Amino acid sequence: MESWRRQGQGAPPPLGWVYATIRHRAIDLARRDERRADREVAAHRDGPQCWFDSGVEERERNLLIQKAMSHLPEIYRDVLTLKVWGGLTFGEIAETLEIPANTAASRYRYGLMELRKLTKEVFA
Repeated sequence: MESWRRQGQGAPPPLGWVYATIRHRAIDLARRDERRADREVAAHRDGPQCWFDSGVEERERNLLIQKAMSHLPEIYRDVLTLKVWGGLTFGEIAETLEIPANTAASRYRYGLMELRKLTKEVFA
């Protein structure tokens, strides 16, 4: 029906229009259902007593860590990034950076020490 309305009176719409209309309506329906499910989950999880965003503190901590990471020497930053966020082993880091595994481990240790120094005032 919608395809005929868009085309106007007369001959039936091309089959491509019909399929496109069906596809658009299916996408709209899926989006509507997803938004409703998200609202229901949020309402159930947060409840009426949730007045403050509890994620603010975590976002601030993440920003501080990112800032501190940007002040680290690149050799430490690379190893920390691959280890913590990449989940690589020291052997895999060594292959990736083309350095010995022991060097990767020591750079990780030194990088963590530097990161602690940079964030000491904030997290003390």
